[in-house]
Amino acid sequence: MAKVTTDDGVKLYYEEVGQGTPILFVHEFMGEYRSWEAQLRHFSRRYRCIAYNARGYPPSDVPERAEDYSFEHQRAGILAVLDGLKIDKAHIVGLSMGAFATFYFGMKWPERALSLTLAGIGSGSMPESRARFAQESVAAADKLLAGGWEKSAAARSQSPTRVQLQNKDPRAFEEFVRLIKQHSAQGSALTLKGYQALRPSLDDFREQMAACKVPTLIISGDEDEPCLDASLMLKRRMPSAGLALMPQTGHACNLEEPELFNATCERFFHQVESGQYRMRDPRAAPDRIL
Repeated sequence: MAKVTTDDGVKLYYEEVGQGTPILFVHEFMGEYRSWEAQLRHFSRRYRCIAYNARGYPPSDVPERAEDYSFEHQRAGILAVLDGLKIDKAHIVGLSMGAFATFYFGMKWPERALSLTLAGIGSGSMPESRARFAQESVAAADKLLAGGWEKSAAARSQSPTRVQLQNKDPRAFEEFVRLIKQHSAQGSALTLKGYQALRPSLDDFREQMAACKVPTLIISGDEDEPCLDASLMLKRRMPSAGLALMPQTGHACNLEEPELFNATCERFFHQVESGQYRMRDPRAAPDRIL
């Protein structure tokens, strides 16, 4: 069983396939390495693809303290995988919780990223929603500890930004729920308390955003309401960022629209690798209407 070890001794499970330029996939809170299967199948034809499980998601280790799940630990997990596999630079692709970790990673170690893809990023990050997001995260953690994923999976998988997957692809949705029920309730609860509820706002990195030169792709479903404003904010503040909206799509955009997601990422990767991805032209600054 392939694992790398973080600086604090936590072992992270990973799988890899393919050869070529590396792509590292970082999963969301209700996902895991298997959530990227459609991307691994597609991109491994031309790329070296790696997907790993964050701490708290077996077969990765499940630390027993909430403080071991901080945002610093999460972004350091990405670094541990790169270092453990002796990868100097990679395209880093994150979804939701994984997109936050990818963003935090890029703000600290930009020299290790060929590009950043931030999909479904922003839930609970805008000022008006932070307190509520933190409260809901702690409440959800307590429910998980009390009843496990068997009792929580159905309700959480049919939230306003998840029902789109159920409507579009019932088989994919059924698999999504089945995998969630295999997660560690303790690991997920501690992730909610130590990471989700306490992670810094994207806005706290305003200076780093403005200075970032790493090619960045932001992807959001247009029905992923909690992420729309944050995605626009990132686009406006990061001169290295482009924004792609996926119509009639919710939060799990890589599962809902795998072909569109893959094509959008692949075009972005090609632009980066060919040297044709450009920083925003200063003349595009919105200082006038006409």
